[in-house]
Amino acid sequence: MSAPAIVVGVSGGVDSSVAAWCLAQTGDPIAGLFMQNWDDDGSGECRAEEDRRDAVAVCGILGIPFHFRNFSQEYWQGVFEHFLEEYAAGRTPNPDVLCNREVKFKHFLEAAHALGAERIATGHYARIERRNDRWKLLRGADRNKDQSYFLHQLSQRQLAATLFPIGNLPKEQVRHIAREAKLPTHAKKDSTGICFIGERNFRQFLSQYLPARAGEIHTPDNQCIGQHPGVFYFTLGQREGLNIGGVRGREQAPWYVTAKDVENNILYVDQNRESPWLMSTRIETEIAHWIDGTPPASRFDCTAQIRYRQSDEPCTVRFHENGTLSVHFARPQRAATPGQSLVLYLDDICLGGAVIAATNAPFPPHQETTV
Repeated sequence: MSAPAIVVGVSGGVDSSVAAWCLAQTGDPIAGLFMQNWDDDGSGECRAEEDRRDAVAVCGILGIPFHFRNFSQEYWQGVFEHFLEEYAAGRTPNPDVLCNREVKFKHFLEAAHALGAERIATGHYARIERRNDRWKLLRGADRNKDQSYFLHQLSQRQLAATLFPIGNLPKEQVRHIAREAKLPTHAKKDSTGICFIGERNFRQFLSQYLPARAGEIHTPDNQCIGQHPGVFYFTLGQREGLNIGGVRGREQAPWYVTAKDVENNILYVDQNRESPWLMSTRIETEIAHWIDGTPPASRFDCTAQIRYRQSDEPCTVRFHENGTLSVHFARPQRAATPGQSLVLYLDDICLGGAVIAATNAPFPPHQETTV
């Protein structure tokens, strides 16, 4: 059997299935590879075996070799340990960003090279173009499905060895192709949320690794109105799961998490969804990653997203000598969350991004401002 020119990551979903189908039409020798990134923990929520069967079926229909690799140990060390450390520190990490950098475009790429392939392909909604001797990461043509936000940590070497076959297609067409090709994944529901948690309760899952530490829930004026099971179970802007009943002197309206005092184990909440305690105009980041290798300038204007599927927000970026960023927004941003990714764009081009370290959102009284 000759070595494949391209190895496609087949996840058992419709997007990777159609990515494999698109490449199969070219006549180039290709193969599929299924990555298992999480070991079954006995909860019954791990869909890896079902997904693997679907991936095998797709490869069989397309007549391409199927390969399997277990990257669960690499995922644990490169993604999950960091995930736990961040939550324990009261931050809210984004494991999908790390998974792409540390597993899908690192260990998967290495496995593909070991099989003799020059390139890998995935079913991500993003595009890659070469301009002026640099590889550019562009948004997917279907803006509603664009996944460049999760890919902003990729390097020039990784982009040079990667194909996104469905990056120019709208999701509806991807489904249509899958139906016409009679792929068994054509009607399969898209996976959502964090892959290793699945459909189970997030708090119950996290409590297996971070034991509950109950504390008080305070309003911004420091009135205690309830108890929480642990500040790390909550994220800024969250509404669900607070279990705050009727509070004397307060209207019957939803409560939102506005701040977390990890040191004193206090969770702060407010009844205003657009609470001033949630709003910031300046974000400080950790060391930034640039897809071109360097920033466009020491100071420049662009747009940014502080969460997936957010609309473009105009901002001014200042690059510091230590590699960190100060990002000033034209209008206040709601619930900019330390641990999440801030990703920068110039039109459709993804410039790169960084992890949010702090913001200038006002902290509740009797505490110091974050920035």
